[in-house]
Amino acid sequence: MNVFLWAATALIALELPLLGYAAFAPRLSLVAALQAAGAVFTLALIALTQGLHRSAYSILAVVAALLTFAGRMVYVRFFDRELDP
Repeated sequence: MNVFLWAATALIALELPLLGYAAFAPRLSLVAALQAAGAVFTLALIALTQGLHRSAYSILAVVAALLTFAGRMVYVRFFDRELDP
């Protein structure tokens, strides 16, 4: 195993408490938790790409980054009334 695979493993392990928090967070904190989880997941995919020496997997990381942003926008759009304090 090389350093990139160790980093990807650490990022995935550190994402689990973040997703646990997102499961029980209030709606306003959920947006921030999901955005942070998406960023960590994208970084883990990039580390896996480098660790496995497969450049084709980098497309998955780019798509994950775009879908994280799009998913956040859809969430905010549909729950806009519930997010107001």
